[in-house]
Amino acid sequence: MNEYIELANLIFPNVTETIEDLEKRYPPRNLNKDALITRFAPSPTGFLHTGSLFMTLVNYRFAKQTNGLFYIRLEDTDQKREIKGTGITLLNELKEFNIIPDEGYLGDHEEGKYAPYIQSKRANIYDIVIKELIKRGLAYPCFMSSEELEELRRMQEKKKIRPGCYGKYAKYHSITPKEAIERIKNNEPYVIRFKSSGNELNKISVYDEIRGKLELTENDLDIIIRKKDGLPTYHFAHLVDDHFMRTNLVIRGEEWLPSLPIHYELFKTMNWQFPKYAHTPTVQKVSDTGGRRKLSKRYDEEAAVSYFFNYGYPKTGLIEYLLTIINSNFEEWRLANPYTNNNEFKLSFDKFSSDGALFDMDKVKNICKEVLSKMTKKEITDETYTWASTYDLELKQLIDRDRSYFEEIMNIEREIEKPRKDYEKYSDIKESILFFYDDYYNEMLKEELPFNSLISKEDTLNVLNTFKKENDPSLNETDWFNNLKRIATLCGFCDNVKEYKKNKEAYKGHIGDVASIIRITMCTKTKSPNLYNILQILGKDRYEKRIEQVIAKIK
Repeated sequence: MNEYIELANLIFPNVTETIEDLEKRYPPRNLNKDALITRFAPSPTGFLHTGSLFMTLVNYRFAKQTNGLFYIRLEDTDQKREIKGTGITLLNELKEFNIIPDEGYLGDHEEGKYAPYIQSKRANIYDIVIKELIKRGLAYPCFMSSEELEELRRMQEKKKIRPGCYGKYAKYHSITPKEAIERIKNNEPYVIRFKSSGNELNKISVYDEIRGKLELTENDLDIIIRKKDGLPTYHFAHLVDDHFMRTNLVIRGEEWLPSLPIHYELFKTMNWQFPKYAHTPTVQKVSDTGGRRKLSKRYDEEAAVSYFFNYGYPKTGLIEYLLTIINSNFEEWRLANPYTNNNEFKLSFDKFSSDGALFDMDKVKNICKEVLSKMTKKEITDETYTWASTYDLELKQLIDRDRSYFEEIMNIEREIEKPRKDYEKYSDIKESILFFYDDYYNEMLKEELPFNSLISKEDTLNVLNTFKKENDPSLNETDWFNNLKRIATLCGFCDNVKEYKKNKEAYKGHIGDVASIIRITMCTKTKSPNLYNILQILGKDRYEKRIEQVIAKIK
């Protein structure tokens, strides 16, 4: 028997299937030639990072816009770092953004013919491929202890040479099958390394969908492909999983660019088709010193997608923002298509920036304001209710009191050509509308009212009494405001601010002061939505009662 085959059988005595068997079990997908097959492959080690949402959105959109397929694979081979339950959490958070896989790991189960989609369940598949590599003399058991590896690392650092296990530093690169068999039979612990045939003096030419043609140093590292726990490293799992799941486009962060020569050699060694690669820019943030740094879950609240859930930022707003940093032409497209669903926007690799994607929270807020302003009264009510049901039960209860009343409040200067942009998130809504509800208004009325101290109490009372008598709620907004000007003049106020400034001594104030008195009476504050709409929503009986309450308070 060939010694390499004997070594392979010793290491994998129970592996009887071959690579040919795997090719039959996981055949090429029956899709059009231009269809892209992409994936999101998270590790279950924590929350959904905003950078991961960015990456997943790119993968998802490219698959969908080419009538391709998007799946999720759980990369849980680093089980020391795994946090139980976070895999399901990641999926649920993605679902909030309508990013739903066509197949793969779905949290409580797996769907698809290319299962399993959880790496820790795929050990047998990896072993079949590794056994074949050993039989071909392209992989070997390495018996270097952790102490030896640490000593090697220190020596390389001291001599300022490239770290790693390669060339003469790959101690067992040329181990004979006979020696390896003997050591294994002596129960010496080992890992399995890929036997590189590369040379760092050579260059390889690869194409990146974003960065174009790249000239990279050829790989010569003898990387570990099977750890002592029997699971593969990322590099080897990537090779096997993306080949047998038939991924044809690997979209990942630019931090993986240095690994590309390793993956190139692995695919070339197996004689498997090299997938397309696109290395996206890292999501960054301006640091305190003015430079750039990676968006960090340690320093930045917004690095966790849950931050946006907690505060109630509209999910569409965050997606729209991410599209602006994914493709440079999205904002131009949005201006030309203000009400079109962003799913109609087609991503393109030539519109990616290779300089880094700068995360700008102020811009997120502005886009969210825009998104909320374009919602119909029903849409914003429904979305607010959904959010409040989890994050603000008091707000939910307000909506439950009278949903149509809440809708009318939300409809103030909405569904018009230039809608108001009062809110950037759902959590802004409650405090700004509490005065519409009598029980909350009565509590707010107990505080001191912020009337202009330059206007006397008598003049304030006169405005309120006159307004109660002379206001006509049946008028349209233009006529109502003209009537308010008339009320102002009846009370000795100027109906024109410019005229007032020319001759202040002749008046007790101006029309703005009169409007402010009415506004404070209705809302207990100086800033509010459109005053005419407030009065229409409250109705004559309620606004007159509020006038009486404030008059009594002032007296």
